Amino acid sequence: MFGEENACSQLSTIVAGSNTTPPMNRMTATPFSSTCRKQGLWLTALLAVLLGGFFGWQHFAPVTVADGWSFRVYLDGIPHVSALAKDREGALYISKELGNGRGILFSRAADASLTQIVVGLSKPDGLVAFREGIVISQEEGDLPVLWLHGGQMDTLFQGRSVEGLATDGQSLYAVEDRKGDGRLLRFDPLTRVLTVLRSGLSEAEGVAICPDGQLFYAEKGKRWVKRWQADGADVLVLEQLNAPGFLMCNDEGLWITEDATHRARLLLLDRTGSLQTILSGLHSGQTVLSLAPGHLLLAEQGRGRVLEVERLPIPSR
Repeated sequence: MFGEENACSQLSTIVAGSNTTPPMNRMTATPFSSTCRKQGLWLTALLAVLLGGFFGWQHFAPVTVADGWSFRVYLDGIPHVSALAKDREGALYISKELGNGRGILFSRAADASLTQIVVGLSKPDGLVAFREGIVISQEEGDLPVLWLHGGQMDTLFQGRSVEGLATDGQSLYAVEDRKGDGRLLRFDPLTRVLTVLRSGLSEAEGVAICPDGQLFYAEKGKRWVKRWQADGADVLVLEQLNAPGFLMCNDEGLWITEDATHRARLLLLDRTGSLQTILSGLHSGQTVLSLAPGHLLLAEQGRGRVLEVERLPIPSR
């Protein structure tokens, strides 16, 4: 093998060398050229097999769940599933994130069938229950944020690639998924005033407001989550995440999904400041919807399904 490696090196030198190379050297190297080609083909094939196996493993690797938690497939066969929300009556709404006016908002019936409620949307990537209706964002360009209520659709405000939505019951919060010039917004529906809380954001996808009033946002382009501060000194909460996307905050803590195509996670930053991985091996995690303490729905876009995640009861002694 050592001799063949030297021969391959010599062959490279001879091929690239000057015309003064003696004919004898060129003829001597010829038997080794076939060996080098075979070695190159063998190594290329081996690399292709290894890479194919790695990417195949990433694609087919199952979702894994943390101890003390369980999950099951709640809904399946929904390509491009993205946002989830429940209205005051408990009806579940699901968005299909397609662009160019092909996006759809569905509602789920008791028999698990889906009914189209709104069509003609452009990447409806954010939903939030607000008052007696549902607010819908559209990520594709300069498009309005819409409010579906009482069977009618109203425009709340004009955004630029608006994605994540949140509400404290009074105001609406939104983030724009733009490269370097996204904004964190607050909209007052009574005065119809739109306030820019932060600008210059990089691919901001998630926003959440907690029961205690703390406001968080995620920038996928920076791989971090920050807590908004009125004085402008926003606090870095988490960093080095794998494409952080959706945020949701409840009494258990701050929930984060990763919008990576492979090996994405559902994370919980609990009230003690401990970061827990609840699910791993997700494909493009999207919205997390809280149903009850320890009971969630999660949209997994890469597999076209919605998962139901539950905390297991503590065994009695």
